[in-house]
Amino acid sequence: MDGRRIKLSDVARDAGVSPATVSRAIAQPELVSPETLAKVMASAQRLGYLPDGAARALASGRSMTIGAIVPTLDSAIFARALQAMQATLAQSGYLLLVASHEASPAAETQAVRALLGRGVDGLMLVGAERAPETTALLRASGVPVVLTWCGDGHFASVAIDNALAGRLAAEHLIALGHRRIGMITGPLQFNDRQTARLAGARQALAKAGLSLPDQLVTEQALTLAGGRAGCATLLELDDKPTALIGGVDLLAIGCIEEAHARGMNVPGDLAVVGIDGLDMSAHISPSLTTVHLPTGRIGQFAAMKLMALVRREAIEQHTVLPVELIVRRSAAGAS
Repeated sequence: MDGRRIKLSDVARDAGVSPATVSRAIAQPELVSPETLAKVMASAQRLGYLPDGAARALASGRSMTIGAIVPTLDSAIFARALQAMQATLAQSGYLLLVASHEASPAAETQAVRALLGRGVDGLMLVGAERAPETTALLRASGVPVVLTWCGDGHFASVAIDNALAGRLAAEHLIALGHRRIGMITGPLQFNDRQTARLAGARQALAKAGLSLPDQLVTEQALTLAGGRAGCATLLELDDKPTALIGGVDLLAIGCIEEAHARGMNVPGDLAVVGIDGLDMSAHISPSLTTVHLPTGRIGQFAAMKLMALVRREAIEQHTVLPVELIVRRSAAGAS
């Protein structure tokens, strides 16, 4: 136009609707018909209209922002979930604000406090294990909360059966004839996902009349280096395992690298199974047998639930998404 800031009334005139309709389309798009919404948004984009965020929040009672707090940003798994969340939220005009706590309960409390202070309309958190102070803060806020990966029965959740993931990994190795199986997990403290996967593996072994004693479990950083270190620890035992489970794919891939560095053949000398389903797991050598977790769908479903809760719509409170064993080449029969 003439260089002045485009106003809501300009969009209304261009779209052939009232200013009130434009305001409603921007602040509460679910209250406007799809046809009218498309017309308003097309005019807003064509004219370069930027709504006043403060005014929009005041009018709608919403900030149109959702907060997500994850253990770390240095993770392909959480990145995939966050990307799916962002894409889903953006379709309805929401902005995603992200924070991480690096497995520190105090840092998670601080992040929750900071995002609530910014007026987010909802929060996504990972796992059900957290400081009581954080839980009290969330409940007192009245802000919709969706837990992911694990649920606690109190807040809405989009979870997976982490114990089942551990069982599937162990059952596959047992079926291949392995009897001495070790596991490399991430740090178990403040990580109910890893704890449940370890418990699931132990359940499968116990059912087969086997065990997973503490000396065959090692906690490591959730990195390739952690996988190598864990593999080295377990392979140096006098009665070393013939198969290893990585609590996440990165640990399993690091394990394969360590075995190769020692001149071992995978899966001939050592069978390896992961849990996650990272894209790269299909392309390493040998390709990694893994329990696939639907991380993208976790993010998508979490976003959909949060938006529904913000709109005070009825939702399925607790959703458990399926996991699946993907058999590739990193695990074979015991020699």
